[in-house]
Amino acid sequence: MSHCSRPVSDIQVIESTARLPSFWNENAVFVANLLGLFFGNEEETRMLAEEVGEVDSYGGRLLPLLNLLYAGKEKNLLILEREPDQHLRRYFEETAQLSLPEMTVLPHQEYLELDSSGVHPVIDRLRSHSAKRIDGYVTDDILCRLADKTGKRTFSSTAGSRRGNNKGLLHHFLEESGLPTPLTEIAESPEEIGGCLDRLERAGFESAVVKAPMGASGIGLIKVEALDDRGNINQAVPGHFFTEGPCLVQGWLKPTPSGIKKMRSPSVQLFLNEDSVILYDITEQILSHDSVHEGNESPPPYLAENEEWRSELLRQAGIAGKWLHQQGYRGTGSADFLLAEMSDGGFEVYVCELNARVTGATYPSVLAHHFMPDGCWLLRNLRFTEPISGKELLELLKTSHDLYIPGESEFGIVPVNFNFGQDGLIHKGQFLCLAPSAGGSKMLLAMAKLDLPCEPDRD
Repeated sequence: MSHCSRPVSDIQVIESTARLPSFWNENAVFVANLLGLFFGNEEETRMLAEEVGEVDSYGGRLLPLLNLLYAGKEKNLLILEREPDQHLRRYFEETAQLSLPEMTVLPHQEYLELDSSGVHPVIDRLRSHSAKRIDGYVTDDILCRLADKTGKRTFSSTAGSRRGNNKGLLHHFLEESGLPTPLTEIAESPEEIGGCLDRLERAGFESAVVKAPMGASGIGLIKVEALDDRGNINQAVPGHFFTEGPCLVQGWLKPTPSGIKKMRSPSVQLFLNEDSVILYDITEQILSHDSVHEGNESPPPYLAENEEWRSELLRQAGIAGKWLHQQGYRGTGSADFLLAEMSDGGFEVYVCELNARVTGATYPSVLAHHFMPDGCWLLRNLRFTEPISGKELLELLKTSHDLYIPGESEFGIVPVNFNFGQDGLIHKGQFLCLAPSAGGSKMLLAMAKLDLPCEPDRD
């Protein structure tokens, strides 16, 4: 399958942060292969499932989103690992007035076995479907072979998807381009980690992080809290971290009395079509102490009064986005950053990673701009103290006047997706808070935590 690389000079960078770009003007079959994020690395896949929990229902986030991303005149088909909640689906169609794609179910294990079996009802369904293209969270070998079997084309090449998510390749590009990077050592094996950390400690760092080339949601990342008391870190870094190449060992940037005043984690949302890189939203990532992604907020309040910071984020996002385009990736993604506000009034911006896929910020950003283009939004996961049904959950949101109803609500909560446990009930969900102001979206989240049977901390 041919995905031609364009010369850098031919790739346009377009800022569209005030409105959504026009995404694909065609239809697609989208395989929600979330457990394919690591391209067959089974150990990292297992760790992701354990970290996230209820992972087979995460693909449901695409249900309200797909027809906004692929806006052709025919039908889209979404292939999920399990059925979404029927009551939530009714909210999307009847209350939120969203157009939804056709759906079918293909559990992850059956997706993995498509190559060996050669026969599966989903293959016949794809052959007869009118969409000419196929897409997924990542374009892995299975997706490409599925495209070949069903006479469809992928949006990205396998190499483009794989290389575009590789932190090591991105780091080398950033260095070659003269963009700033945190002090970085390269480890070819677990045995080299200790020496890398020794050099970072001598350079003045108190903490560090070990990054596998491929990672997501904190998987493939180990933070070393104290370099002077790190134990046998060589044994703590698993061999599967090196499946895609050497690991990055980086000094951990944090506030210090004489240097960094505050660290921030902005992210620029990207859309790559055949000839452009479009920058369409800036969010602030909400991260745990160990840098596990927990949510997003837009717009970041601190950017409103600092055009210089904003301009530099967009400049570097454009450069990184062009590199991603040259790898052969096409579709939505994000450029994640570290923004260091210095004690002397200066600042430094670092590209942290590129996510070449539908990300945890893609669906809230697109839905928020669709419903409330000039508003603010906040996306968080909420886990429940007691499992609950979709019908009960939506009724609680409605009776407490938290539920967003287009045409009626000035603000409100859009329940984007529900995650099921083995009991068939909802154990957690993703909730999008929409309001005219950042304070309003935060207030909605606080109200939801009072009105719903939530755990005190967020998931």
